[in-house]
Amino acid sequence: MIEIKYFPYNPFEENTYLLINEKRDCIIIDPGCYFEEERKELLEYIEKEGLNVTRLLNTHCHLDHIFGNRLIAKTFNVGLEIHKLEQPVLDRSPQAGAMYNVPFEPSPMPARYMEEGEKITLGAYELEVLLTPGHSPGSVSFYCAQEQFVIAGDVLFYQSIGRTDLPGGHHQTLLNSIRQKLFVLPDAVKVYPGHGPATTIGFEKLHNPFLK
Repeated sequence: MIEIKYFPYNPFEENTYLLINEKRDCIIIDPGCYFEEERKELLEYIEKEGLNVTRLLNTHCHLDHIFGNRLIAKTFNVGLEIHKLEQPVLDRSPQAGAMYNVPFEPSPMPARYMEEGEKITLGAYELEVLLTPGHSPGSVSFYCAQEQFVIAGDVLFYQSIGRTDLPGGHHQTLLNSIRQKLFVLPDAVKVYPGHGPATTIGFEKLHNPFLK
């Protein structure tokens, strides 16, 4: 079984995810730790739980999802992985930090680019990379069929969807991503979003006002 631990971090209340298997191997997705106490909390949790951090993944590269990239990459000697279409967003992130008055340690450049359809392994488990653009050009979601969950970044939220007014965002593209990549998953699949509480595919099909 995969244990999913998340921490709401930074002024944007972004969800930082740790996926942990039985052997205590751990994938970190979107480390948003910004304040010193957040960074300390995350590192202490990893140490206390005896986790072996094996990968650093970003669903997308808006600044609230990458504040902790350099910390994680340096501390655990892991390379950043993003989709190549997200590179321009990563390149703009220092300017975004200045614009929002949240200066931060720049993210390292990616060690590799993830491809749509590839499988990210965590021991016996696999996460399929789904390309789900619209909120940003190279947003990806991570779907685990064995455990029936998807880490969806800022694509789909509890009764909401990602904003599309930032550079590279596109409203219709986002709706298409949700309908064609996420709503085709089983209704029971649990959705872990980049902000706010978890939901399910079935619930959002019925109740999400943006997708009626």
